[in-house]
Amino acid sequence: MKTLNSLSGGKTSSYIAVHYPATYNVFALVTTRDKSCLFPDKKLRQKVSDKLNREFIGTLEDDIIIHTMFDLEQYIGQEINWVCGDYFDDIIIKGDNRYLPNVTQRFCTTELKLKPIYEWWKTNVREVVRVRIGYRANETRRAKTMLKKVNDNGNLEMKDVIGKRKTQNKWANIEWQKPEFPLIEDNIYKDQIESFWKNKDVRFAYMNNCVGCFHRNEILLKFMSDKHPNKFDWFSNQEYDKDKKITFKNGVTYAEIKKTQLQYQLFESDFTECDSGYCGI
Repeated sequence: MKTLNSLSGGKTSSYIAVHYPATYNVFALVTTRDKSCLFPDKKLRQKVSDKLNREFIGTLEDDIIIHTMFDLEQYIGQEINWVCGDYFDDIIIKGDNRYLPNVTQRFCTTELKLKPIYEWWKTNVREVVRVRIGYRANETRRAKTMLKKVNDNGNLEMKDVIGKRKTQNKWANIEWQKPEFPLIEDNIYKDQIESFWKNKDVRFAYMNNCVGCFHRNEILLKFMSDKHPNKFDWFSNQEYDKDKKITFKNGVTYAEIKKTQLQYQLFESDFTECDSGYCGI
């Protein structure tokens, strides 16, 4: 069975790409059409456009992730396939209204990460692949949660259109991936991964995934608002829809988070996976 490494731009999935070579490496990038988040390097922006086969304006992730993926491709000596879904700006617009993802409706993960990888698989593979998931040895609970979603064959499915029935689409559940957890199987923890990447020629962001990920706690979001003001403002600006306030997090707006005078001294290890944000498949 063919294998696929789903890469997020973080140290963990990059570690998997190095130590568990796969038939395919696929990276899903979150993009925006908002030019206030324009990626500053024009030549590199064109390289990303070529990779995505679509105009790349900017990302709502840390810009360093672009360097990470090109560095990693050189480091492993194997092609990384870049994919993207619709612009984040577009997936939250439903008719005349705006709907924001939140902890109970994580459709951003589905639309911006999972579906683009699935669509790439549908075009290029079309047979069940073993997908390496970057859960570390202390994250067995997350693995068990994912395994509850597999079918009787041990595979995950994606609901997809397979034809037409008169004027309506005909839908079916398509088996496409068998999840594997090599870091759990080999007892690999975060400290081993951090140690491996010291002094390597691969640049990593302070944290990967969206700058304004609603899984992050308010202290970390405040920190990210200072570190990436334009990108954080994009998230804040989405929380108003025809004079109606809508939010990514319950009980607080991103504008309020940005204005807080929190005192913090942050280290990456201070936060859990939910705090730091995650968009794994």
